[in-house]
Amino acid sequence: MRLAGSNVLLTGATGGIGRVLAGALGRSGAHLVLSGRRADVLQSLGDTLGVRTIAADLSVAAEVQQLARQAGEIDILVANAALPASGHLLELSQAEIDVMLAVDLRAPIALVRELAPGMVARGRGHIVLISSLAGKAATPASSIYSAAKFGLRGFAHAARADLRTGGVGVSVVLPGFVRDVGMFADTGLELPRGVGTSSPEQVAAAVISAVEHNRAEVSVAPLAVRLGAGLAAVAPSLAALGQRAFGAGALADRVSAAQAGKRPPAG
Repeated sequence: MRLAGSNVLLTGATGGIGRVLAGALGRSGAHLVLSGRRADVLQSLGDTLGVRTIAADLSVAAEVQQLARQAGEIDILVANAALPASGHLLELSQAEIDVMLAVDLRAPIALVRELAPGMVARGRGHIVLISSLAGKAATPASSIYSAAKFGLRGFAHAARADLRTGGVGVSVVLPGFVRDVGMFADTGLELPRGVGTSSPEQVAAAVISAVEHNRAEVSVAPLAVRLGAGLAAVAPSLAALGQRAFGAGALADRVSAAQAGKRPPAG
C-alpha cells in the first residue's frame, strides 16, 4: 500500500522513536494525524510538522474510542504508543499492571477494532503494530511487558488472517534494543559486549517497508540478537539457561530500576 496520499494515524508520537516515525512518515507524503498523551509536546510537534494532532491517554478506554472517532477516515494505523512495563512481577501492584496492559495491549487492539471496519468498507488499509523482540523472547523483570508484546504479536498475525479478504494488511514490527532514543536509550545503560543495537531510523524504515510491501512480520535488530530471539521462540528453556549464564538477570534488574520512574501511578 502506498503511504503517499494516505491518511495515517500514529500513536505515541511524542516519544523519541515516535518523533522519528512521524518525520519519516511525513516525508513519505502521508497525511498525518499524531496522537500522544502530553498535549503541549504533541502540539509543538504537530506545529513543526504542519500536521493534525489529537491528545489522548490510552490507558483510558473512553479516550481510545474518542481518538478513533476524532481521527476520522484513517487508511493506515501505526500503533506505536507503549509504556516500559518493566519490573519484577511481585514488585508491581495490580493497578500498575492494569495500566501497563491497557496502554501496551488493550489500546492497540481497541484502535484496530474501531478503525478496521472503515478500512474494510473502503477495501483498502494497513495496520502496523509495534511489538518488540520481547514478544518472542521473555527475560527476567519483564513479565508484563512480555505479556503485552507476545499478545500483540499473536493478535497481529490472527488479525491479518481475519482482515485479509477485506483488503486490509496487518504487520507487526519487532525492534530489539534501540539506541539514541526510546525506552532502552532513555535508561542510559550499556549493553554487554556482543549485544548490538538498531537505530530509530531503522525502525522507521521497517514500518514503511511493512506498509508498502504488506509484510507480516519485521524484526529490527542485528543478526545475533534476531537469532537469539528466534531460539527463545522455539526453545524457551534453553534460551533461559543461556540468559542466566550470560547474566541477563542483572541487566534486566538495571533496566527495571532505570525505568521505574516511568511506571504508571500505583493508585
